[in-house]
Amino acid sequence: MRIVLADDHPTARLGVRLALEESELRIVAEAVDAPGAIDAALEHRPDLCLLDVHMPGGGIAATSELSRALPEMPIVMLSVSDSDEDLFGALRAGACGYLLKDADPTWLAAALRGVFAGEAPLPRALTTRLVRELQRRDAGHAMHDVVGRPVMLSTREAEVLSLLSAHLETAQVAHRLGISPATVRRHVSEIVRKLRVPDREAALRLAARSQAPLGTAVVT
Repeated sequence: MRIVLADDHPTARLGVRLALEESELRIVAEAVDAPGAIDAALEHRPDLCLLDVHMPGGGIAATSELSRALPEMPIVMLSVSDSDEDLFGALRAGACGYLLKDADPTWLAAALRGVFAGEAPLPRALTTRLVRELQRRDAGHAMHDVVGRPVMLSTREAEVLSLLSAHLETAQVAHRLGISPATVRRHVSEIVRKLRVPDREAALRLAARSQAPLGTAVVT
């Protein structure tokens, strides 16, 4: 297996390299930031990319770009962060797995090999949270799109739309919900797509005249 590894911490890269090479997995290129990771992946066309979430330029941003450029190439995130925002952001961007840096190095190689057996490498604690999030989102919040067809917003999307309808700005919504402004904007884009409207203001107008409740925003 040929791997591109991107992480801005030399010690972390060395530890990963040693762990993988002991299991006969080959790192063909290393990078220290998102642009370098993208360039290395496009040049070497590896079997898999292993990207740090919080390297300069953003591992999630690199994942999003690489998922479009090389859709068949698996991407696994490696991070010290176990936050929901990072986990779900990475998976939405196209990552097929999310591993924590404090995991047993011998398990890392097995987890990466599992990708090619159709597995999605996730620590058990994160898997539980992912299942709970999917269950929570499946409950959804009913609305109607611009032509009257029923759609379901996730709980978080409904929270974002409710706060925006209360005239909060993006940064205020982010602070209230404990997420980043970029995540708020992603939710707005998904709301706009689901409601089949051209922009955020049209979504707010539609929400204002919708008879379906949006629910109450909850700080999580």
